[in-house]
Amino acid sequence: MTLEDLVRRLQDAYGDALRCVALYGSAARGGSEHIAKKSDYNVLVIVWALSMDALRRETPIARDWGAAGNPPPLTLTLNEWHRCADIYPMEYADILQYHRVLCGALPLDGIRIDQEHLRLQLESEAMGKLLRLRHSILLAGDDRKEQLALLENSLGTVFTLFRAYARLHGATPPADSHALAVDVAEHVGFDAAPFVRVWRHLQDQEKLTDEDVGPTLAAYLSAVQAFVAHVDQYPLTSDL
Repeated sequence: MTLEDLVRRLQDAYGDALRCVALYGSAARGGSEHIAKKSDYNVLVIVWALSMDALRRETPIARDWGAAGNPPPLTLTLNEWHRCADIYPMEYADILQYHRVLCGALPLDGIRIDQEHLRLQLESEAMGKLLRLRHSILLAGDDRKEQLALLENSLGTVFTLFRAYARLHGATPPADSHALAVDVAEHVGFDAAPFVRVWRHLQDQEKLTDEDVGPTLAAYLSAVQAFVAHVDQYPLTSDL
């Protein structure tokens, strides 16, 4: 199922109620960030209103889109889109910086990212990520395959946190995740090496061996803990 197929079927399902379909995430950032057959496509759908009947019409589309390896479309009403920037500032900031409109127009009037909201969500999400990371380490034990999967599956979320942090201190996060990890690590004061190492592994540039996984995971955990501690003490500044 292609993006063109998705848009066509959403247009058929919603008709005049469809306001916008936009691509966001790694595919919208482009370059080396989107890895063919490994990265999924994140799609935002904005409609005038949603009913049970409308969701039923979208259900087979979402199922087919998921069967192609993608998450379900993020479907919001126009009113919800305008109201939710205060509770999801990290996601909104990512969408605003990197998106590609596939259909209609993305409504941007009145959308503003508040620094206090961003800092609070970042602190919550970063601590939650650390707790999930520790839990996954406990479950993986000494199983190198499980540890490797943990590193592979968690890196995208870590880079989302890093982009939010860059915006928090007034920088525009680079689209390149390697550069992003180095920039944030230098500003906070931790070692970017484990994140760069996993990123290179996912890019098929330098695969992690069984001997590499354990030390990389230990350094990865240490760096995430340092990042969380720093964010916890981060002072609030002005709005973005």
